[in-house]
Amino acid sequence: MNTFQHWAARNPNKIVLTDVGSGRQFLAHELDQLAHRAARWFLQQQFPAESHVAFLLENRSELIVLALGARLAGLYFTPISTHLSHGDIDYILKDCGARTIIYSDTTAALCPAPELTTGYNLDADPDGLFHPVVPAQASRLEPLPPRPRGRDLIYSSGTTGRPKGIRRPLTPHADKDKPSPEVESIRNNFGITEQTCFLSPGPLYHAAPLRFYLHTLDNGGSGVIMRRFDPELALQTIERYGVTHSQWVPTMFTRLLQLPEPVRRRHALSSMRVAIHAAAPCSIPLKQAMLDWWGDILLEFYGGSEGVGSTIINSMEWRAHKGSVGRALHGSIHILDDDGTELPPHSIGQVFFSGKTPFTYLNDAEKTRSAYNDKGWGTLGDLGHIDAEGYLYLSDRRADLILSGGVNLYPQEIENSLANHAAVADIAVVGIPDADFGETVLAIVVPAPDAGDTEALAQELYSHARLHLGAMKAPRRFAFASELPRLETGKVLRRVLKEQYRSPEHPPWVVVLPTHTVN
Repeated sequence: MNTFQHWAARNPNKIVLTDVGSGRQFLAHELDQLAHRAARWFLQQQFPAESHVAFLLENRSELIVLALGARLAGLYFTPISTHLSHGDIDYILKDCGARTIIYSDTTAALCPAPELTTGYNLDADPDGLFHPVVPAQASRLEPLPPRPRGRDLIYSSGTTGRPKGIRRPLTPHADKDKPSPEVESIRNNFGITEQTCFLSPGPLYHAAPLRFYLHTLDNGGSGVIMRRFDPELALQTIERYGVTHSQWVPTMFTRLLQLPEPVRRRHALSSMRVAIHAAAPCSIPLKQAMLDWWGDILLEFYGGSEGVGSTIINSMEWRAHKGSVGRALHGSIHILDDDGTELPPHSIGQVFFSGKTPFTYLNDAEKTRSAYNDKGWGTLGDLGHIDAEGYLYLSDRRADLILSGGVNLYPQEIENSLANHAAVADIAVVGIPDADFGETVLAIVVPAPDAGDTEALAQELYSHARLHLGAMKAPRRFAFASELPRLETGKVLRRVLKEQYRSPEHPPWVVVLPTHTVN
């Protein structure tokens, strides 16, 4: 049996949750009791099975409790990013039909008007951990009515438009004690067991951190959550709590590597066995630097909240296939051209997976249909190729493809090349309108400290790209910024940059270099 309740009954006095922000720790029986109290409260509020609740919370132990309670009560639950606009939050609540939104003092200002949805503030009563959200009279672990096992309903990151809810069917009550494929996959492929101490330094409103944390509990392990990512605190936390497994995004790696060498070496990290990373492209130099520091414990995966398929690659494999995100873990990989014809190795096309259970985008039948081809293979909309051994290399998202003079250009390829330049601290590449070629490449650069004059730097970066990528792919327009719009996962919000730079009339601080010609 792979549920948290099974392990809580087996090891009731094991510490299973540590909240670094509050300093509080929870024994398994305490966390289970709180989860049952939450489930009872949902039932008292007349939440029907398969109805919906939303959480607008910072990283805190209550979010884990409420997620476990919603599962027991047979509900869908949606954690909402605390960095979204009021408009996006209102949209998500309306789209998913949440019966209530649970928030805190910290996030109260983001909540919609009371007439739009019912809300409950966890911090309304300083004398109770969850009161009035989980009243004291609901604390006994009495049998709950037979309901399906609830689960998350995660919204996509919305890097190319409005977020979309990803709905999967709930597990029927009759099957609630059967092994969960998701939980077993976490155990078998990432080595998460009852001996695991899992660190989540990232936001729990994202799919991977939340699911990994809950499935760690389902596998009998324990976990540690941080209120927010802080590079030195993360190292301290690994050492203090004997963290064995952790999950990161590339921007976290960058910030860890920016710590002074004495600080990096101050903390013992020998307990850590697996450092999982995903969510955004990790450049070869960045990953190599982390391997040089942490050793061959990095385990990268590629996939999406949709679950159409995934890949995985360990450190030794990556050394032999640098830049790859691995071979198929779930489903089989197919690379298709625009006509749906399957392409041979080393040919770039759209990445599809076969052999996975279908999903649906909530309230968007057309978007759901567009995620599948006539064979029933699903896609996340990414472009890439496989090598002769079946290792996948990503190029970009189809929506971010730049079509310049009839030639397909891939922003990520250009970004990877320019990111190697010492004067570049961060970079994003987008296509902007061009009268002659339809689109042309614009590189938005965050210069490294002391990078010097921007016009000279633009010329230097152009020469670097031309040498390593060729004339067609080298950007001829550059903009310089203090930071880039990114999600907490590290994904660049290219749609925001496209909106900012979509006018053919570039601002004066964009350097325009000589236009290329068609051969």
